[in-house]
Amino acid sequence: MKSRTVTPPPILDVQNLEIHRGNSSILNGVNWRVETGQHWTILGPNGSGKTSLLSALTGYLTPSEGSVSVLGETFGESDWRELRKFVGIVSSSIRQMMNDSEPVLETVVSGKYAMVDYWGRITRADRKRALEILKQTECAHLAERPWLFLSQGERQRILIARSLMAPVKLLILDEPCTGLDPLAREHFLQFLQRLASRPRGPRLVLVTHHVEEIIPAMSHVLLLKAGRVVAAGPKPKVLTSAALSKVFNTQISLTKRQGRYHLEVLTTRRSRVA
Repeated sequence: MKSRTVTPPPILDVQNLEIHRGNSSILNGVNWRVETGQHWTILGPNGSGKTSLLSALTGYLTPSEGSVSVLGETFGESDWRELRKFVGIVSSSIRQMMNDSEPVLETVVSGKYAMVDYWGRITRADRKRALEILKQTECAHLAERPWLFLSQGERQRILIARSLMAPVKLLILDEPCTGLDPLAREHFLQFLQRLASRPRGPRLVLVTHHVEEIIPAMSHVLLLKAGRVVAAGPKPKVLTSAALSKVFNTQISLTKRQGRYHLEVLTTRRSRVA
């Protein structure tokens, strides 16, 4: 008798998501799935709905219509406080809440308990796990350093380590290169490439305005404009000059060199693209 192959549920499944506030429509009919083995980039201009989509994914913004599911469990039908443990997020809002005097090790441990400004005694097990994660994120030498004395790039890596203290299956990076100088940005992107290449690591969702930040490991792209999905799918099919010209409402030329993308604006003012 042949055994059945059980197909695992998608890590993330967004169906017909709508978010309305008053007379304003923020997201309109968003459909999106993240399957096992995929790393996604979300790309779009200011006001495209990226922040609202992230808020809905992490349970901080209630959809007006549609559904959001994580690992087969649906928001509103399951305990979202438990589901949220599987979705990590690294953003500037979290970075700004950190206590300047808190040592890195405590910052990382706090991720297990969804706590900011950790208090209490660190258990031996938590210390061991945190040190393992710091080693994985190439930050073991920073374990005792206070938050105040970290560079921007180091802080981003520590926040990733903090997220990994929970059993995350999906790690959202909300414009993680903001504030980094060109060299620090390149070092951080190389680190993300190594992180994404780990076979048992979490799936990544990179939110950005800049195609130059899309590392080779990112396999899929979601393009947003005015709260709607313009295109979503494998990177080579979605990331084109025509699609970006439509999203940013101006003529754009997209080139690719050594696995990385580069964008050139061909007009100095916004033009209407059909």
